[in-house]
Amino acid sequence: ISGYSLVIQARDSGIPPLSSSVTVNVDISDVNDNSPVFTPANYTAVIQENKPVGTSILQLVVTDKDSFHNGPPFTFTILTGNEEEEFTLDPHGVLRSAVIFKHMVATEYVLCVQAKDSGKPQQVSHTYVQVRVIEESIHKPTAIPLEIFIVTMEDDFPGGVIGKIHATDQDVYDVLTYTLKSEQKSLFKVNSHDGKIIALGGLDNGKYVLNVSVSDGRFQVPIDVVVHVEQLLQEMLQNTVTIRFENVSPEDFVGLHMHGFRRTLRNAVLSQKQDSLHIISIQPVAGSNQLDMLFAVQMHNGGFYKPAYLIQKLTNARRHLENVIRISAILEKNCSGLDCQEQHCEQSLSIDSHSLMTYSTARISFVCPRFYRNVRCMC
Repeated sequence: ISGYSLVIQARDSGIPPLSSSVTVNVDISDVNDNSPVFTPANYTAVIQENKPVGTSILQLVVTDKDSFHNGPPFTFTILTGNEEEEFTLDPHGVLRSAVIFKHMVATEYVLCVQAKDSGKPQQVSHTYVQVRVIEESIHKPTAIPLEIFIVTMEDDFPGGVIGKIHATDQDVYDVLTYTLKSEQKSLFKVNSHDGKIIALGGLDNGKYVLNVSVSDGRFQVPIDVVVHVEQLLQEMLQNTVTIRFENVSPEDFVGLHMHGFRRTLRNAVLSQKQDSLHIISIQPVAGSNQLDMLFAVQMHNGGFYKPAYLIQKLTNARRHLENVIRISAILEKNCSGLDCQEQHCEQSLSIDSHSLMTYSTARISFVCPRFYRNVRCMC
């Protein structure tokens, strides 16, 4: 407990008695009686041979239960094991290489490291760090090409994470880093540590080919990343049809079924090759294991097919469509829960272009806006 606040009252013996109160604050000053604590108590690290001088090997983590003026900043010192000055330790506790290590010269070093706090008198703790020198990387990283589809309203893309690069390396201790060519950084970013791809706001309609690479420190490998951006037209929303799938997650649909179903769907509903199929959004149905896919079909002259026409086409081709994935229902209007006369209702669809859903797999990612249905009875 760092302090107490007392309210003290003095009362006299008169009639009536009179009193007065005063607040007394008592601060408990800290004595430096706790030593720094390393987490974990001892460390094991590896460094590949032929890494350049200054390569980071390890970050020491130290805490202290005393108050802040008796704890950090800590002073780190290598007491033993560094007689040839192969290592340096900076004020932040980062252990770095001071030479280029060779696996044939030495395979292991054991350092005794001391941490000293800032109190008076100072308290110290020790830890042991085992550093293994391993052979340099012999395998190139491997990465899976990634294709990303983004659906957004006209000029209203807010940006965000749109996918993730999946890369591996057979060298157990390799640390992979990801980079993007600088001229593309005005529109996209790549997290250098985990390969997540971030799109900035305001993407225009079209195709983007990203110049991304992954490196293990020795080998650098290019990765094919293609981003397709499609901007929705307001007229699309008035001519949509929903296909509801049974027992499928959005990620499974995107990764396993979307390409095949899109191809089968095109054959089923397109009257001419010049017509365009637009998948507007996919979205789980709340409280179920079903999935809704919203789409519209644009004619080559710019107009859109009416939902009733598309539903007729879908009904005739349902058996072929279900060869790809099981369909629960084909919806134009959804009067569920409404007691409409003759089940006749009007449906409006709204898109929240700032609430994006990203369904990402190793090979394909689909980014689309959230949609909402509003239905009312027609009187």
